[in-house]
Amino acid sequence: MKDYITVIGAGLAGSEAAYQIAKQGIKVKLYEMKPTKFSPAHNSNELAEIVCSNSFKSNLLTNACGLLKEELRRLGSLLIKIADENSVPAGQALAVDRENFSKEVTKNIKGNSNIELINEEVTNIEEMAKDGIVIIATGPLTSDGLQEQIQKITGVDKLHFYDAAAPIVTKESINFDIAFYGDRYSQEKKKDESVEEWKKRLEKQNNEEKSYINLPMNKEEYEQFWNELVEAEVVNLHEFEKKEIFEGCMPIEVMAKRGIDTLRYGPLKPVGFDDPRTAKRPYAIIQLRQDDKCATLYNLVGFQTNLKFGEQKRVFSMIPGLKDAEFIKYGVMHRNTYINSTQLLDETYNLRKNENIYFAGQITGVEGYVESISSGMVAALNAIDDFRDREKNHRFSDYTIIGALAKYVSSPNLKFQPMNANFGILPELDGNKIKDKKARYTKLAMRSLDNLTKF
Repeated sequence: MKDYITVIGAGLAGSEAAYQIAKQGIKVKLYEMKPTKFSPAHNSNELAEIVCSNSFKSNLLTNACGLLKEELRRLGSLLIKIADENSVPAGQALAVDRENFSKEVTKNIKGNSNIELINEEVTNIEEMAKDGIVIIATGPLTSDGLQEQIQKITGVDKLHFYDAAAPIVTKESINFDIAFYGDRYSQEKKKDESVEEWKKRLEKQNNEEKSYINLPMNKEEYEQFWNELVEAEVVNLHEFEKKEIFEGCMPIEVMAKRGIDTLRYGPLKPVGFDDPRTAKRPYAIIQLRQDDKCATLYNLVGFQTNLKFGEQKRVFSMIPGLKDAEFIKYGVMHRNTYINSTQLLDETYNLRKNENIYFAGQITGVEGYVESISSGMVAALNAIDDFRDREKNHRFSDYTIIGALAKYVSSPNLKFQPMNANFGILPELDGNKIKDKKARYTKLAMRSLDNLTKF
């Protein structure tokens, strides 16, 4: 057996895996094809580059992703620690300055004497795994050459689906005669509040809370926008690409074509807001979320898109408040790769037909940043057990989100598709069902953390 563990891919999962292995005093050879070769969606030389949203989702324990982050904090996750240290205001969510986050991950990985970073594309997994342990964490943008290798070792011929990313605009180019700050529900006028009291509270809130910018629309503005959106030109996709768009990241123009009111019940729902100009609920609303530490950049929430760049500028500039918006990054459509994990992996992310090979990250079908970090940690801890020739001691209970995700991607499921952290994958509570959702989620969270502590 080789005296090191190989990790392929230095994204979120791969970086976490490499760190966990190195922390145990084991040498790691970490392969990353950047900057020698870039995927269609990557452009930074740094490790753990964040391509889509800069949000790691809610920090609340009554949110499954918030609970997952707390589990990872208690287990000593490097990437969650760095995310916490590089957070930007985002209400109850954990959002990061993506550039600083990636730089800090890169610094920690390159500065670790147990990790050797090798910048080249891997196309010989079978050779590497003959007498050594390999963790494949190449993420949702696996290169064609490596994809062929994965198809060969897994015995399947279809690995990919497609995802989309939202555009980013500068704050200074947003018209604040129309736009206003505030989180959903915290901003709307209370029943016992006068208009004067409400506007004073909004003014105070605007000085303190900068994480979300809101752009209200009336009925006429919304319908004009919708008409242009559904008729806008998109980048041409092959037929198989059109069929494989993942529902959890649906391009906004595809969603719009499902009906004129679909967006108003989705990313543009106006519930929980009142327009400061009218003191009434708008017909629709667009939210922009802070994207960097300095609060100079904001991304359009829910606006993942495959529109041509010129069309994005034309159509999205119709949104009230964005007439003169400066788009510093347009939305893109890119390939995402995942394996049929339910048929291939066990709950340690180990390939059943080759015990020297593990998978981690979104390629396993866990969907999301925090979920990818979780899989990287689980794969690494079990790879360490294998490396030291001992029984695998890191099969996490499915009472935890970490364990429930691992179980989900390793349990036979005929309709398998990528899955985010959610309370639905946890076993139900014993006894009478708690009807209040918040109370039920709180109890599930406490059960999870108690189980993790005992483990």
